[in-house]
Parts: sequence; C-alpha cells; structure tokens
Amino acid sequence: MLSRQTFSLIFVVCFAAFLPLPTISAAERPNILLMMVDDLGFSDFGCYGSEIETPNVDKLAKGGVRLSQFYNTAKCHSSRICLLTGKYTFQAGNNAMKKALTVAEVMQQAGYFTSMAGKWHLDNQPTDRGFMRYWGHLSGATNFFTGDDTFRLNGEKWSDFDDDFYTTDANVDYAIRFIDEALQTDKPFFQYIAFNAPHYPLQAKKKDVQKYDGRYAIGWDELRRRRYEKQVKMGLIDEKHQLSDRPDYIPAWEQLTSDERQWEEDRMEVFAAMVDCVDQNIGRVVDHLKQKNAFDNTLILLCSDNGACPFERTRGKELKPWDPESYWCYDVGWAHAGNTPFRWYKQNQHEGGISSPLVAHWPNELTAKHGSISHQPGHLIDLLATCMDAAGAEYPEDYDGQKTTPIQGKSLLPILKGKQRDGHDWLYFQFSNNRAIRRGDWKAVSARGGKWELYNLARDRTESHDLASDKTALTTELSQLWHRVAENIDQAPKNHRKPATKKVQSFPPSSMTERAAGPKHDTKKQRK
Repeated sequence: MLSRQTFSLIFVVCFAAFLPLPTISAAERPNILLMMVDDLGFSDFGCYGSEIETPNVDKLAKGGVRLSQFYNTAKCHSSRICLLTGKYTFQAGNNAMKKALTVAEVMQQAGYFTSMAGKWHLDNQPTDRGFMRYWGHLSGATNFFTGDDTFRLNGEKWSDFDDDFYTTDANVDYAIRFIDEALQTDKPFFQYIAFNAPHYPLQAKKKDVQKYDGRYAIGWDELRRRRYEKQVKMGLIDEKHQLSDRPDYIPAWEQLTSDERQWEEDRMEVFAAMVDCVDQNIGRVVDHLKQKNAFDNTLILLCSDNGACPFERTRGKELKPWDPESYWCYDVGWAHAGNTPFRWYKQNQHEGGISSPLVAHWPNELTAKHGSISHQPGHLIDLLATCMDAAGAEYPEDYDGQKTTPIQGKSLLPILKGKQRDGHDWLYFQFSNNRAIRRGDWKAVSARGGKWELYNLARDRTESHDLASDKTALTTELSQLWHRVAENIDQAPKNHRKPATKKVQSFPPSSMTERAAGPKHDTKKQRK
C-alpha cells in the first residue's frame, strides 16, 4: 500500500504533466523602451560616425549592439506602419492599419502597460490602437516651439503650450510620466517615443545651436570624408566599400561663395543642435530608469524612420532658428553628408534612403559582446517580433472577434544574444515609384521609376558599381520577384507597380540651381 507521502508525490507529478509550460512571470518580463527619431541620416549619431555630440546614445551602443545593415522604408508614415505592425505598408492596410494589429495591441493583450509619446502621422489616434496612454501630435511635422492643433493627451485635445515648451523635451516629460504610472502597477511597460526631431523645420534652442558655432566651416566634402574614416575605424563600414561620390548636382564646398557657405554652416548647426537635444533627452529617460531601478531589465531599441531629408522648403531665412516663426530646412549637400557613405536620400530605396541606425541595449539579457557591431540585415518589420520574443508574448490568432494574419517580421533577439539568426529570404522596399528588393547579398533597385540597377552589397554596399548590364538575367529575376512580392504579399496598388523605364533617373537639382542666384538672408552676425 502506498504511503500518503508517496501518493501525494505521484499526484503532484501527474497533475503537473497537464499544466501548461511555465511562462515568463510579470516580475521577470522586461520593460521595453522603443524610440524612433525622424529624418536622421545613417551617420548622424556619434556611434555611427558623426561629430555631433551624442554621448548618451554612444553609451547605449557601447553597452549594447549596433546593426550596420538595419533598414527602414525611406519615408515617415510607412516606416511607422512597419514598426508598429511587423508588416509591410500595404500588407498592414496603409495608414489605417486595418489589416494588422499594432505592437501596443499585442503587448497590452500580453499584460503590458502600453504608452506612447510623440509623432503619430497615421489614421485615428494611438489610444484607438492599443496605447493606454498617449501624448503628442497626430501630424507629420510640427513647430517645435508652438506645436499645432493636433496635439492630444489620452485622446483629448491638448494645447497647454508655454514659453518654455519644446517638443523634444515634452516627449520625454510625458514618457517619464507614463513610465512612472506603469511602475505603480504590477505590469511591465512598453513605452514608445517617436521623436519629431531632427525633421524640419530646423528649430532649436539658442544654447544648443551656439554650441556648434563654427563647427561646419569645413563643409560637406570634408565632413563626409571624416565621418567615413571614423566608420571604417570603428568597424561599421569595411574599407572595401568606397565612399560614394558627391553627385554633380551638389557643388564642391569650395565652389560656394562666402555668403553661401555661411548659410550652409548656419543651418547644419541647427540640425546638429536638434540631434544633440534628442541625445540629452535620451539621457534623461535613461537616468530616470536607473533612479527607479528599472534600467537593467529594460530592453531599449533606438532607430530612425528614413535617411536624411533633402527637401529645401526654407521660409524666413532672416529669422533666428530659435524664433518660433522660423522655418529652416537644409538641402541635399548636408543630406548627402548625413547618409555617409551611401547614395540618395529619404524616399529613395538606395542605401542612403533606407539605411538607418539601430542601437539595442538590455543589461539583463544582452549576451552579445558589448559594443559589438552586427552586420546581419534587419528591418523595421522585425521590431514587433523582437518585442514579442523578449516578452514571451505570442501574436493572437484572433483579435476583437476577427481572425488575424501572421506578421512578416522576424525576431532580432538572436543577434542580441550574439548568435546568427534565421533571417529573411528577401527584403522588400517600396515608396511611390522608388523600389528595391534584396535577396542575400544582391540588391536590385529603381529610383523614381527609372532603370533597374543591380548591386552586390557584400562587395559594394555604397552602390557605386551597377552590375545590371553584366548580369541581366539576375536583374530580371530580382525585378520580377519585386513585382510578385508587391502584388501578392504587400498588395500594393497597381499605380505603385508600374514597369520601370529604361532610363537612369537623377535627383532633381532644382534646389541647387536656386542657390546659383545667391541666398537672400541676413549675415550670421545679424542672426546670432
């Protein structure tokens, strides 16, 4: 006859066999801080080659992992769709995202306190799509000092702008507020900060601008050379990938008049000040997490939505960049420098448009060598899968009574563990009539509806040697793959899937030809 103790042991073992496998407990699950900056070029953080002072981002990189081949969609709204849904733009339902769940909806269902601060730029409001808390603007760009009428706090109109208001600072003010609220619960938090900086208008606080006074007298040619040398030295770019040539529509720095050079210096100083301010605020939120003993168990992911922006839309050159009435932009010269060492810009699917930083940091779980650089490709569609993987969450098969469809992204967590991950068979890119497809090391790309080009990124990451005429069969194969993915996976509209022409397209040089007439602005002494 079995003893009572033996019987109890057998019962416990048998009962346990029918229990579900253990999941990550609330106390063990990580907090997640996902941050996106706006219109920041590949080389604009110090840890990616820049001279701009970004000590807080650099410190995260030193204690974490950087990706050298992380991709976006080359455009603000579509990159946000990919980040939020883990799907390609039209696959998710475009701005309405009706064919997808957001990361907030997934993480909230997994037991997370979900909150967001910053730029939305999509349909409805974040509080309609799984974010329990939200402060920010629904617009695609805003005045950094006075805001606009799209600012919302938890779904309600917000207009409490004061004389000290600056959008970048306020994003982190509210993020900290939401994090504190989350820490009062028994839930881990998912906090998304979508900085509008350094998107135009180039507006910055006086003290931040003056910090960079005179630093850009070297001009964009020398700046690109220095950034490239730094990238090679740190191992971000292999020296076999040559620095891309300055296109003929951008004049050499020495060709500019003294007035033209002064104007260019001025606006690059403001851009640098905006990036610097972002870094200061990232430092604020990191320090706050440390004060709350939440830093070690927080997965931090920092990325950009597209490459540097070449749009010259300046109004009010005579105004100081800390004047709320000012509206400065920089031009293709500095945008080309921002995307060092690559070609092309925001909207284009060449590497300059779609390559951006990704810094990942997680003290408790990151086992890759600290400060290491991974050359494994990744994409914004992978961030939702990464968050789910880190949290032990699953994508629901149905949501709100509707069946869901699988996400396209794959977790980056193996990379953070120092492992080789099972990557994508291909990566697809599309915005308007700019398109690309990458399969392995081969990439076919078409700019502005023009001729398909072909590059081997393992040998030529800067896309300096077009191999399309040498490998016509492969170029055709990849372009046909792009069309199949566009039609069957992304479900892009027909007008976005027109055949490419046989003509190589160049960037419109209108803004540079305007410069030939000479800028109309006050001198630096008058503005500053």
